[in-house]
Amino acid sequence: MASTVGQVMRRMASTAGQVIRCKAAVAWEAGKPLVIEEVEVAPPQAMEVRLRILFTSLCHTDVYFWEAKGQTPLFPRIFGHEAGAIVESVGEGVTDLKPGDHVLPVFTGECKECRQCKSEESNMCDLLRINTDRGVMLNDGKSRFSIRGQPIYHFVGTSTFSEYTVVHVGCAAKINPAAPLDKVCVLSCGISTGLGATLNVAKPKKGSSVAIFGLGAVGLAAAEGARISGASRIIGVDLNSNRFEEAKKFGVTEFVNPKDHDKPVHEVIAEMTNGGVDRSVECTGSISAMVSAFECVHDGWGVAVLVGVPNKDDAFKTHPMNILNERTLKGTFFGNYKPRSDLPSVVEKYMNKELELEKFITHEVPFSEINKAFEYMLSGASLRCIIRMDA
Repeated sequence: MASTVGQVMRRMASTAGQVIRCKAAVAWEAGKPLVIEEVEVAPPQAMEVRLRILFTSLCHTDVYFWEAKGQTPLFPRIFGHEAGAIVESVGEGVTDLKPGDHVLPVFTGECKECRQCKSEESNMCDLLRINTDRGVMLNDGKSRFSIRGQPIYHFVGTSTFSEYTVVHVGCAAKINPAAPLDKVCVLSCGISTGLGATLNVAKPKKGSSVAIFGLGAVGLAAAEGARISGASRIIGVDLNSNRFEEAKKFGVTEFVNPKDHDKPVHEVIAEMTNGGVDRSVECTGSISAMVSAFECVHDGWGVAVLVGVPNKDDAFKTHPMNILNERTLKGTFFGNYKPRSDLPSVVEKYMNKELELEKFITHEVPFSEINKAFEYMLSGASLRCIIRMDA
């Protein structure tokens, strides 16, 4: 990767302040294969940075909005929000980033000025909180992408399926330049979300029991967090038994498929653990899984953390005695990580070999074959597919 970075740095020296023509994978219609096009990327404006994307990866969020399920379609659009990048140039007012810095672009930002950012308890930035409908930059309400004069919409402020992109400075986390971008790029979304849900919110103690509902990438990251915490029992819950063997790599010690039992899964787990687990993390978005995750924790001290996003009409229902008996229910967004302040330390966990990222990366494709990444994700074959932008 070092030679790739060197080549990029030499190219960037001559592009600052100019419109850059580069390749991008454009979604012209919902659910249709992306098309590699030559796009024009405008220079960054005030409080913006232009990035050279070296590696990106596909997340379920990209697929969901590409399919436009239950959403107002916004096309043509450049998707992508997990990536490893180098700062190419910076706009007016940017002081904490400079050309050549290594960064992770993040779908939710940290302005460091609002009440939420100044709170030690929150990562829900008032200015840069995720917005899936905007499609343009905050500065002037316009896109920085175009094809022959036609604007192309941004996606969650990142649009990493392009060789170059422009993001708000608050959505770029500066990281250790020694960190391999083809590995740490997966920390921009789902892996950090699951990891932080366990480490920052559930906070299991060493020797405790943890139930993980949903063994996709986010759930496995939650299991990884339980492993790092020293949990002695990590119970994976999933409707797909084929996921169980893979989950062992992430520290999962026991498995429950609700379809294999004739009683509610929270009762099954309570019987396995003498009254309930110490912590649970729900990573499916299923309202029934959310209720089960809460009701399977032990009374008196059990904590359940909700990560998955439910349907808009769903309602969480449980008997009030489950709360009065001192079970705690929490929710989390991006694992309670502040992107700019906290992601650098997550990268260091990987660099120190405390966090294992390689096992999340199941496939790799060149940028020209980006649609294969969608195929892998839709078939359930991949956790994360790395897309090499220089290939």
